[in-house]
Amino acid sequence: MTDTPKSAKSYREIQSVKTYRRLMQGYYLMVKKPRWFGKKVAWITSGGPVEPLYAMGVLPFYPENYGAMCGAGRTSVGLCEIAEQKGYSRDLCSYARGDIGSSLSGQGPLGALPPPDFLVCGNNICGTVMKWYEIQARKYGVPVFFLDTPFIHDTLHEHTEQYVQDQLQEFAGFLEKQLKKPFSLKRLERVGALSLEAVTLWKEILELSRNRPAPFAAFDAFIHMAPIVTLRGTRWAVRYYRRLKKELEERVRKNEGAFAREDIRLVWDNIPIWYDIRHLSRLLAAQGAVLVADTYTSAWTLSGLNLDRPLESLARSYATVHLNMGLEYKIRKMAQLVQDYQADGFIMHSNRSCKTYSLGQYDIKRRVSEITGKPGLIIEADHTDARSYAPQQAENQIQTFLEMVKKH
Repeated sequence: MTDTPKSAKSYREIQSVKTYRRLMQGYYLMVKKPRWFGKKVAWITSGGPVEPLYAMGVLPFYPENYGAMCGAGRTSVGLCEIAEQKGYSRDLCSYARGDIGSSLSGQGPLGALPPPDFLVCGNNICGTVMKWYEIQARKYGVPVFFLDTPFIHDTLHEHTEQYVQDQLQEFAGFLEKQLKKPFSLKRLERVGALSLEAVTLWKEILELSRNRPAPFAAFDAFIHMAPIVTLRGTRWAVRYYRRLKKELEERVRKNEGAFAREDIRLVWDNIPIWYDIRHLSRLLAAQGAVLVADTYTSAWTLSGLNLDRPLESLARSYATVHLNMGLEYKIRKMAQLVQDYQADGFIMHSNRSCKTYSLGQYDIKRRVSEITGKPGLIIEADHTDARSYAPQQAENQIQTFLEMVKKH
């Protein structure tokens, strides 16, 4: 790859990142050594309902979040190869292959993964997770709870919401059986209140980048989203996002952006290319381009949470996550982000591993450009498997695209 110009060194470090690191180190210490804290560990999919786990005192561990860590640390390829040597196809999601490879070998940033006491699998993000979690449940000899959320083609119908709500009732019963204690709705309400506050703070943080210049770039959001995924429903997440929001509001007050130069504003679609985040950020910054919003981190601004009716609102929120919605919804959301954040264009990651996220992107690109009048670019990669990425090709595409945006 070509050298990044010195002008790319215009990034303003977020001071709260030190607190973020301590927070996540504490979280991973707990899930690695749960017996120290008298806790049980449940592996859960990223779109799974975590609030009932925290309400029952269970520590959630997210293999996908760990996969992102492996991708950013450039250890995913080796872990994927271990799984492939055992017969797992390279066409499978690299999060799944990395997780399986790590559990088979004991390798990875954390070493051996924390053995689960049970697993919780929600198919509102994709279908791969069902077999993935079934495999891991057999390996560790523990039960798995499957939460089925029918795909929402247009709107959430009453019978679908009731179907998911009934399953959440079954989930509560499953937890009672595993933990040998009654499920407390009062405790769920308290956890739900913390979850709602954290989600609200996260949404407000992301929306601060509607300002010019944007105080918080999407590349920052990709990193700082970890607490809203892993610690949603805890005081830790709320405290951290209060701190981060205060820092970013001060940037807005001082008219300071995430980057010293902001000539082009862009929106990102799909999971980040974790192993190339730093280079892509520098590449864009060198041209005065900043990613001000994305469809990925905003997927955790759960809508519909209601403290008065916790199970009902959880059913609604988890049935309508971004990846469980139809094409028209995704077109509307992408177009809305481009318009709300006054973006000059958008970049879409055609992700080899996440077929659910990448399906229909060429139609989305065409329609969003028609609605907004802004150009879009699709680049091909994989979120953690660098073997499916041609960095020089992507760099050339982005350079050409930015030149087109400047002339647009």
